[in-house]
Amino acid sequence: MALPQPDDLTSLVLRTDFADDAAWDALCAVFDEDHATFVSDPRYADVSIPALIHEDNAAGEAEQLVHLFLADAAALADPRHHLLALDLYDEPGRTFRVPPEWFAEISANLCIANLDFEDFADCVDATGTFRGFPDGG
Repeated sequence: MALPQPDDLTSLVLRTDFADDAAWDALCAVFDEDHATFVSDPRYADVSIPALIHEDNAAGEAEQLVHLFLADAAALADPRHHLLALDLYDEPGRTFRVPPEWFAEISANLCIANLDFEDFADCVDATGTFRGFPDGG
């Protein structure tokens, strides 16, 4: 199962939980679609992080992703819909949660390689959620 490719200068938002279509619709509505390529394909139901890493590693270099965001069971059950960001490049498997208000900034910076995954992941709060940089930037 090769990973879908996001549109140019967008991040892949991959649905992995299919229990609630209304929750998926609500999640898509709160995230900036200019920065996201939403994929809802039942082939990815309950896919594990190691399986995603394996699939990305098996792809040709031009098809490999650097990061993606998961609309997992936790993101769909949470009324705020915090996506799970997944590093596939520097530290494959490293994750953090992303609230909607930070998605566009994180996606844009990762897509143009202005900042690295770790720049955001190193600034998460005690819940593993990125809520901004300590200096307010």
